[in-house]
Amino acid sequence: MDPLKIYPLFRGFRRKRMQWFIEQCRPAAGTTILDVGGFSDFWRDSGVPAQITILRPEGAEILPPGSPANIRSIAGDGCDLREHADKSYDIVFSNSVIEHVGGEERQRAFARESLRVGRSVWVQTPAREFPLEPHLLTPFIHWLPQRLQERLLPWTVWALVRTPPPRAEDYVSVRARLLSRREMRDLFPGARIFTERFFGLPKSYVAFVPASASSPRGR
Repeated sequence: MDPLKIYPLFRGFRRKRMQWFIEQCRPAAGTTILDVGGFSDFWRDSGVPAQITILRPEGAEILPPGSPANIRSIAGDGCDLREHADKSYDIVFSNSVIEHVGGEERQRAFARESLRVGRSVWVQTPAREFPLEPHLLTPFIHWLPQRLQERLLPWTVWALVRTPPPRAEDYVSVRARLLSRREMRDLFPGARIFTERFFGLPKSYVAFVPASASSPRGR
C-alpha cells in the first residue's frame, strides 16, 4: 500500500522534497526518469513532464484509465538492473525505498545499480538518527538490535492502530534498515547530501549525484 495513503502528514514533506528535486534536476519533457519503487499517483500529482518509468519489485503497477502517456510501469528489482544499460536514464529517482530492500549488501547493490544506470541520481531515505521510526510510528525501536525489534513489532504504534490487526506477512512490508548520514555518503560517493529536518532533527536524507562529473560537496 502507498504510504502516502496511510500517513497524510508525510505529504507535506514529499511536496517539499519534490520542489528540491525540480530545482536541482530541472526535469523537462525529454528527460527520462527511472523511479525505483515508486507509484504513478506521485508523478501524476507532481506536474513533472518527463518520461517516467516506474519499476516495481512486486510487479508492474496497473495504471488507471486516463493515466498520462508519459508514465509507464514495469517489474524489476532495484538491486539488479541488468536489463538496463549503463547511463540509460537521465535520472534514477527513489523515495523511501532503499531502507526496505534488505540487508547492507542489498543496499550496496541498490546504490551501485542506481549509479550505474543513471546519469544523475536522486535517492531519499528516512534518517536513522531521527528518534521516531517512521514506518512503525514508534520511538527508538530502530536503535535496538534486530531480534529485539522483531519481538516488539506486535506492540508498536503501527500494529496497535491497524484495523484489522496486522498479519505476520504484514510485518515484512514495514521492516526497514534505516541509514545514517555517514552510510548514505558511503553508499553514494561524491553525492551532495540534503538533510530534511523536523524540529531541528534530521528526518531524512537525499543523496543527489548530478550528471556533471564534478559533484558539489554535500552539506
